Amino acid sequence: MTYCVGLRLNRGLVFMSDTRTGAGVDNILRFRKLFTWAVPGERAIVLMTSGNLATTQAVVSLIEERTKAPSERRPSILELPTMFQVARHVGETLREVILSSAPTGQRADSSFNSTIILGGQVKGMEPRLFMIYPEGNFIEAGDDTPYFQIGETKYGRPILVRAFDPAMSYEDAAKLLLVSFDSTMKANLSVGPPLDLQVIERDTYRLGVSKRIEGEDPYYQSISRGWGDALKKAFDSLPGFSF
Repeated sequence: MTYCVGLRLNRGLVFMSDTRTGAGVDNILRFRKLFTWAVPGERAIVLMTSGNLATTQAVVSLIEERTKAPSERRPSILELPTMFQVARHVGETLREVILSSAPTGQRADSSFNSTIILGGQVKGMEPRLFMIYPEGNFIEAGDDTPYFQIGETKYGRPILVRAFDPAMSYEDAAKLLLVSFDSTMKANLSVGPPLDLQVIERDTYRLGVSKRIEGEDPYYQSISRGWGDALKKAFDSLPGFSF
């Protein structure tokens, strides 16, 4: 399973993903699910994936090839003029991979499915954040929906709903994401560390802070303990129920 979150802040974009796939008692694997591309001073792009691992790896490989190999260079996400065009290209690539993998054609419940969060900024334009579906279509984050989740979303969503503020700092956004991921990992063993964090600061047109957070990371452990202690303290302070 997977858990990935992309936040649209006033200051820019923040992304976090786990790295666990194929979770089971005797089958725990790690694969990176957060990928980046940049032309410093011109654009920065982040992509996160959930779903069928073979599908997502094929999509990322095709996108990567088209940024490097001259014969496969167009269209390239490093050359497309807007993030909207980048989202269209990624959606078309995802649909292409799914259709080529499923002999009976693409279906919404196909085992080859994948969902993608894509975000970034091209020089002269606003930072943009998209969620791309297996069919290749997509939606964009806005003021009413300022963040996207993919994968195992239900355990971490209440944290975001209660505490997210688009005016928050990058540091507070990272802390919020760690609480959301901690709640998810406590409830579902198919989501696990290490966690990958990536920031794109508005109008810098480059990749910002990038960090891999291991399960034993001291700051993460302090967040996990503090969140648990705060919940217990809040629970103990509530009035008792009268029977």
